[in-house]
Amino acid sequence: MELVGRDDIEAARAALAGVVRETPVTPSRVLEEAVNGPVLLKCENLQRAGSFKIRGAYRRIQRLTADERAAGVVAASAGNHAQGVALAAQLLGTRATVFMPAGAPLPKVEATREYGAQVELVDSLDETFTAATDFAARTGAVLIHPFDHPDIVAGQGTVGLEILEQVPEVATVVVCTGGGGLLAGIAAACVPAGVRVVGAQAAGLAAWPPSLAAGAPTGVAGATIADGIAVSRPGDVTFAHVRALVDEIVTVDEEALARGVLRCLERDKLLVEPAGAAAAAAVAEYPGRWPAPLVAVVSGGNVDPVLLVDLVRRGLVAAGRYAALRVRLPDRPGYLADVLRLVGRAGGNVVDVEHRRLTASGSGPGPVPGTVDVALTLEARGHDHRAAILAELAVAGYDVAAE
Repeated sequence: MELVGRDDIEAARAALAGVVRETPVTPSRVLEEAVNGPVLLKCENLQRAGSFKIRGAYRRIQRLTADERAAGVVAASAGNHAQGVALAAQLLGTRATVFMPAGAPLPKVEATREYGAQVELVDSLDETFTAATDFAARTGAVLIHPFDHPDIVAGQGTVGLEILEQVPEVATVVVCTGGGGLLAGIAAACVPAGVRVVGAQAAGLAAWPPSLAAGAPTGVAGATIADGIAVSRPGDVTFAHVRALVDEIVTVDEEALARGVLRCLERDKLLVEPAGAAAAAAVAEYPGRWPAPLVAVVSGGNVDPVLLVDLVRRGLVAAGRYAALRVRLPDRPGYLADVLRLVGRAGGNVVDVEHRRLTASGSGPGPVPGTVDVALTLEARGHDHRAAILAELAVAGYDVAAE
């Protein structure tokens, strides 16, 4: 298979002029402290439609013939590709139909509709591609694959060209990966320039490591909060590029993704979805593994506000700054006040208190007669401080455990 080259990416960039934004790169001080070297974030979360996907989608549709565009386009997506295709089709004057899972975040569904696409909801993400393929066969619409096409790879590769110009001294680029379109495109642009390119995948659904080990795209099962990279099998086109060009693929777990979202929001002042935080999370999880200056691509910022609340909480828990404790104490006046006094003396800030006289399920026996379980939710300064609070309660004779 012939790989996408620099000329293909340059042509895509010319086609995208005036359509996409040259997104900024911004230093991440907290990551620089972790790796002891320059780290910059490439902010594709600030791209039109909230992610890099408009680049590949526009280039793919722009390259269709007039007759193909007249027949319309169809896509399958949980969100970012849907918005990219919808916006690209609107800009290029063609109809778009997008199949999305019924559980897709409502803001992504509504944004796709607002860009002019006809949205069809199906039961699951796996069913979206089958439904889109059937629709293409019935209607003659052109299927716009989310990653597995040379034009998609070339469009996403324009991110790499921008990085080379914005950070000429870059030594490593870390890129989130699901199906591999963005990773393949950036590798095609950057590796020939002598830059190391690393992929970062969610450990909960990581098809790249077994695929590369097997020498062919391999399907896996799993789940992850990073819906933007929740792809169970790499594509043939992207696999050829990644195998030939990418230096390494690493994985990050769900807690690291949540910490990444929180870090971007709190320290870098960037609203980022879990998939978009995967590269930055990998830099934090593997400090010093790759040479700097290092660029982590923040691929998207389309996060459901409801999910964001949960992600922030998970990130705080993973960082030791939010703790849930179970304390068993005598069911008599004064003991709860004593527990709260001890927590305050240790520097903890109590957020919530709940008495439990029944089991968590609400059935079966409760605590030992004459005792009560108290669930405390509190803020701490980190893992060591949380451990110190537990120790303070234990020294006072209370039966305490983290939940």
